[in-house]
Amino acid sequence: MNEQMKKLLEYDTPSITNVVATYPAKELCLGLYHPWEGHWYTDETLKCMFPELGPRVGYAVTVVYGPVDPAYNKLGITDVLRAIEKSPKPVILAVKQQFPEHIKKINGLLGGNMMTAFKAAGAVGVLSDGPSRDLEEIRPMEMQYMLTGLTPGHGDFAVYAVNVPVEICGMGVAPGEIIHMDANGAVKFPAEYLDEVAKRVGPFCEEEEKKQAMMRQTNNAEQLGRYMRGIYD
Repeated sequence: MNEQMKKLLEYDTPSITNVVATYPAKELCLGLYHPWEGHWYTDETLKCMFPELGPRVGYAVTVVYGPVDPAYNKLGITDVLRAIEKSPKPVILAVKQQFPEHIKKINGLLGGNMMTAFKAAGAVGVLSDGPSRDLEEIRPMEMQYMLTGLTPGHGDFAVYAVNVPVEICGMGVAPGEIIHMDANGAVKFPAEYLDEVAKRVGPFCEEEEKKQAMMRQTNNAEQLGRYMRGIYD
């Protein structure tokens, strides 16, 4: 892992979003997306299974799974593992579940065997727009596991595509983008901005910490309002 990624692990995901696009009027914000319309972070349906692990960051590898279909029989788990192996490290695997809704809700797609293989190939976390299973089996792996929920079983499934653009819980992901994720959700940004995000996130957080320290020293509404305007205006 390079030094910039190690730096990003010191900060939570909301701090990364602040620098990427949340406050475009601020000098330290890169403004890479429209804050509301850019599809650059996940919605409330994505849940962090292991919040105690803290942040994970890596290069996106993507895979689309769906029901078994004779038209989609060329790809398999080995192709997913090859894509992880070939990617810069570490890897965050973004798993799109392309199933009918009544199946998707009961599809414990990922589990102990798959997560063991993904980790061995170089992944440090997985996020998916559907449920999965084997929570306690996966916990000791210290792989971040972000899902819409949990369910204990599944039927047959197939790999439809590897390393194509996908949408996971409101966030569009292209292969090779950087994903940062923790208990708050996940955010993505182009890999060419890794240095800038790593450079800016510390000063941005220091500015917020300074303002919050000032607010803790007063209960005067006018003063608090001025401090808040300094943060958000």
